[in-house]
Amino acid sequence: MDFRITGLSPELFSPLFSIGDSELLHHKAARRTVDSSPGFPCRISLDDAEVGETVLLLNYQHQSADTPFQASHGIYVRENVKPFDAVNLVPPALRRRILSIRGFDKDGWLIAADLADGKELQTAISILFENPQIAYLHAHYAKMGCFAARVDRLGERDRHDS
Repeated sequence: MDFRITGLSPELFSPLFSIGDSELLHHKAARRTVDSSPGFPCRISLDDAEVGETVLLLNYQHQSADTPFQASHGIYVRENVKPFDAVNLVPPALRRRILSIRGFDKDGWLIAADLADGKELQTAISILFENPQIAYLHAHYAKMGCFAARVDRLGERDRHDS
């Protein structure tokens, strides 16, 4: 089963990098300096920030569906990075961690979930997508519980567009 993992769009966060720390608090955000790596996984590049780099920690609504599964959590983002976007490839930050994978239907209802070592994520994705009701997956870092990335099922038409 072919799949696409995408990082978040940097345009969602770029205005926040130019505002002061006190104003960041009004956006439920804070500036942090990376002091260990791995440890600050960027949700745009889907790789860990380097020691000394500045990141923003902010609340992000990753599941906006009007269901009981609507959810948000804290995430890290870096400035001036390209969003990860690849077919059938697991990005570095996900590959390094234990993940919780949650499968949702087209209306945002949770259908199934599993745990996987990031090195085995491709297999877990294939197994979850065997269920035709599952439209997309959310990967979460199992220890902290925070959103890592969205995984979309690719159909025949999608493979030709990528």
